[in-house]
Amino acid sequence: MSTVSLKKKYNEEISPALMEKFSYKSVMQVPKLVKIAINQGLGTAVSDKKVIDTGVEELSLITGQKAVAVLAKKSVSNFKLREGMPIAVKVTLRGNHMLEFLDRFVNITLPRVRDFKGVKDKGFDGRGNYTLGIQEQLIFPEISLEKVKNISGMNITFVTTANTDEEGYALLKAFGMPFASKK
Repeated sequence: MSTVSLKKKYNEEISPALMEKFSYKSVMQVPKLVKIAINQGLGTAVSDKKVIDTGVEELSLITGQKAVAVLAKKSVSNFKLREGMPIAVKVTLRGNHMLEFLDRFVNITLPRVRDFKGVKDKGFDGRGNYTLGIQEQLIFPEISLEKVKNISGMNITFVTTANTDEEGYALLKAFGMPFASKK
């Protein structure tokens, strides 16, 4: 699906279905997907500065948008970490980039996971936002296996305008997020 067809699907199918399910009085009450934030903590960057460059490059490839390094806010002597050192990589997707990433993530990336039975629905924060942890970046087709030196995971947060977890779950489910079946 393209971003245009995902927008069309939201406006023509998802929004009316959610209005009926939650009996909203106005279209403005229907939850929307606001942004997708992807964070990758790279603790090994304390000893090897090239890890951050690799992380920025990989996350930029995965998302199609330039990633930025995150600097440490505090010094922690036990970890040999000083304030201002790069320690993580992040990118925030909105608009068409967000919809394109969501489409590729749901339809291409997640089915590549070995023994995939669906994502757990435990990642909701009480306000309709959903965070998902990924153990290795190798599940993304944009990453070349030959170039990977370190396997690192990442957190992907789907930020919605939903007020409850139930509304957020219904929105993401309607977008095609393959949640594991509840037992």
